[in-house]
Amino acid sequence: MDNGASSYRRYLEGDESAFDEIMKELFYPLVYFVSRYVHDTHTAEDIAIDSFSELVVHKHRYNFKVTLKTYLFMIGRSRAIDYLRRCKKITALDDAVNLSDDAKELEETVITNERQRVVNAAVARLPQEMSMAVHLVYFEEMTYEQAARVMKKNRKQVDNLLYRAKKELRDILGEEGELLL
Repeated sequence: MDNGASSYRRYLEGDESAFDEIMKELFYPLVYFVSRYVHDTHTAEDIAIDSFSELVVHKHRYNFKVTLKTYLFMIGRSRAIDYLRRCKKITALDDAVNLSDDAKELEETVITNERQRVVNAAVARLPQEMSMAVHLVYFEEMTYEQAARVMKKNRKQVDNLLYRAKKELRDILGEEGELLL
């Protein structure tokens, strides 16, 4: 084949075998060329096939001013760059989603830390026995019986201390106390 133009002319006149000649001659060089852009052989093959389909679908776009090989390589390069742009946009969208997830996590952490700070400050304002009961039961996750043993009280006394502590905490924290407790 001279430069592919004569085979393409035969294809335009209806000779299907001429297109097979073009494919045999230019497919793998085009794949190799495109793979230098996209760094993936399978993607390069898809882009090369897409470039050849351009010749089939838009038969009269090729004007024979450049060689067919040059024309195909121009199409392949353009498609490879389009592919890379799409990949970059998808990566940017994924990054944005990941960033928004990170921002949500950060926001939740800040809110949790603020709640802990507010609750700890309110518990510190309670009388010592109430503060100790709250700390043992809610922060150390002890049962009422375990907290009673530590405080040298009975279960009912710990229950009463916690009841009064909750009531005081609601007063200290105001409306927000209902949400926190």
